[in-house]
Amino acid sequence: MSDSKDKIGSVMVVGGGIGGMQASLDLAESGYKVYLVERNSSIGGTMAQLDKTFPTNDCAMCTLAPRLIDVGQHPDIIKITNANIDKIEGEPGNFKVTVKRRATYVDTDKCTGCSSCIEKCPIKVDSEFDLELIKRNAIYRRYPQAVPNTFSIDKQGVSPCRVACPAGVNAHAYVALIAQRRFEDALEVVRRVLPFPSICGRLCHHPCEGECNRKDVDEAVNIRVLKSFIADKARSTGETPPEIIKPGKDKRIAIVGAGPAGLTCAANLLERGYQVTVYEASSKAGGMITSSIPEYRLSSEVANYDIDRLLAKGIEIVTGKRIGHDIPLSELKDKYDALFVATGYQNPTKLPIEGVDTPGVFYGLPFLKDVKGRKQLEHFGKDVVVIGGGNVAIDTARTALRMGAKDVKIVCLETRDLEHKDRMPAHSWEIEEAEEEGVLVHGSSGPQKILSKGGKVSGVEVAECVSVYKIDSDGKKVFAPKFADGATKMIFADTIIISIGQSADLTGFEELEKGERGMIKTDSLTLETSVKGIFAGGDIVRGPASVIEAVDNGNEAATSIDRYLSGLDLREGRGERPEIAGLPERKIEKKKRRNPDKLDPEKRSASFDEVELGFSEDEAVAEAE
Repeated sequence: MSDSKDKIGSVMVVGGGIGGMQASLDLAESGYKVYLVERNSSIGGTMAQLDKTFPTNDCAMCTLAPRLIDVGQHPDIIKITNANIDKIEGEPGNFKVTVKRRATYVDTDKCTGCSSCIEKCPIKVDSEFDLELIKRNAIYRRYPQAVPNTFSIDKQGVSPCRVACPAGVNAHAYVALIAQRRFEDALEVVRRVLPFPSICGRLCHHPCEGECNRKDVDEAVNIRVLKSFIADKARSTGETPPEIIKPGKDKRIAIVGAGPAGLTCAANLLERGYQVTVYEASSKAGGMITSSIPEYRLSSEVANYDIDRLLAKGIEIVTGKRIGHDIPLSELKDKYDALFVATGYQNPTKLPIEGVDTPGVFYGLPFLKDVKGRKQLEHFGKDVVVIGGGNVAIDTARTALRMGAKDVKIVCLETRDLEHKDRMPAHSWEIEEAEEEGVLVHGSSGPQKILSKGGKVSGVEVAECVSVYKIDSDGKKVFAPKFADGATKMIFADTIIISIGQSADLTGFEELEKGERGMIKTDSLTLETSVKGIFAGGDIVRGPASVIEAVDNGNEAATSIDRYLSGLDLREGRGERPEIAGLPERKIEKKKRRNPDKLDPEKRSASFDEVELGFSEDEAVAEAE
C-alpha cells in the first residue's frame, strides 16, 4: 500500500534489535516507508546490553552505535517504542496493524534527555537492562546512547493507598521522598491536595493504610505518622511564609463555614484566581478542629499553624456572622457569582428519655467546646457516665478523665466486640486508648432513664440491647434498637454526658432541598445543590465525617465552581476509577512496622498533653524505607 507518491509502499518491522534496525535501514534506502515497532522504551535490543559480541569479540556498542544514529536520523523510519502488536488484519500487500503503546508519562516532544529528572525521582526499581543486578529510578532512559533519547516513567497503575484516600493524597510519593530525607519535597506533595498536614497527621483515620500493598507482606506502612513527622519538622525548623495570592479574575465566590471543607475550597479557588470571602459564625476559623477536638489529640498550636498558614495566602474571612441569622442567604446570592455551603453538623442530638434536663447532664460537643474554651463547668462531678459509642463519645470520656473525674464509664447500644455487626462505631484504636486510661465500656446497654436525687443526677437506668438495627423492606439498614425483656440495672453517676450524634441547623437555608436526616441534598459527584450556583459539602451533606473527607469535598466543590463559572460541563472526566497497581513482583524483606511512642496512660490521663510522641528523623526514614 503506497502512502505517498515518492514511496513504493510501507513496511512494518517488529523488533528494534540489531536485525530489526538493519532491516529498517535497508528497506528505507530501497524506497519504503518503515514503521519500526519496539516493546522497550528504546531500540537497540540485546546487543545494547552486551560488552563484546560473539564470536568476533568486537565492541558491541561500536557495532550498534552507527546503526542507532542512522535509524534515529532517517526520515523514512518511524520509531514506535513502548509498543506491542495488538492485532493484524488484511492480506499480503494490504495489512492493517493495530499497535498499542504504553504511556511514558513524559512529554517526549519537550524532553531533551538532560537527565535532570533522575535527580528528583524518589522511586527505585530493579533495572531490567542490567538484569536486575542494580537499581534504577522509575523515570529512566534504558542506556546513555538510547534512541529515542527521551525518558520514560514506569507506572503499573495508581498506588492503592492513594486511591483509598478520600482526597487522593499521593502517599506513595511523599513516603518515598521521606526515605530519601527530602522532607520539604514530601510536604509539598501533601500540600498539593491537603492544606492541613499537621492536623490530618494526627486526626486522620488513615484508610490509606487499610489498602497499603505492604500489608500483604507484613504490615502496612505507617503513612499517617509519616505525614505528621514532615509537618512537625517543617514547623519546628521554620518555614518561609506562603506567597500572598492576588486574584486575577473578576468572579466572586462566598464560602459559608470556615471548617476544613470551606477553607480547602477557599484556598483552591484562590489559587485558581478567584476572589473568595469566607463567612464564619464563630470568632475564629477551623470549625470543630479548633472548637472541639481535645488538646491531647491535637494541640491548638498545631491546629492554628496549618490554618493560619492557609489564611496567610490572602483568604478574606468574616467572623462572627451567621448566614441565615445575621446575613440572609439572598444577600450572598445577589453579591456573589457562586456559593459553597459548608456549615458543619454541630448541634447535639437530644436523647428522648426522662431526666435529661437534670443538673449534671451535659451534651458531648458543647461539653468539649466548653472544656476547650476553659469555661467553668457547673455540676461536673467525679463519677461520669458517657452515653454513646462514637468517636465524640470517646473524646468526651477521655476529656472527663482529664477534667478530674475518678470513674468514667461509656454506656452504648452497640457491642464492644468489634467483629460484631452491631459494633461500636468509634475507631478501634480510640477505644483501646480510652480503655488504657481507665475508661470502662458497658456495651449492648440502652439508657432508659436519667435518675436523680435531691435535684441532681444520681445515675442512669439501662436495659440490655439485643440488636441496634433492622433491615427494612428495601434492604436498607435502619436504626431500631431492641431491648431484652426483664429487669433493668442502675449505673451510679453524678454526671451524665450524652454523645449520641449531631444534627444540622439550616435556618436561613430553607430554599435548598434537603435529603436524609435534614442534610443538604447535592449531586454526589459535583456537590451542586437544588439551586443553581450554590454548592455544598462537608458534614452538612454527608453527616459527621473526617477531616480528610471534608478536604475532598472542598477540592471537588472548587473544581465544580470553576467549571460552573467557566461554562464547562461539571461532570465530564470525573468519578472514573483508575487502574490500581498491585504488589511488586520482587522479593521483599519483612520488617516490623514502627509505631510512635506514647505517653504513659496514667500520666496522659492527668493532663491535656498530646498522647502521641511522633517519630524521630531516623525512625521516620527507616519506616519510609
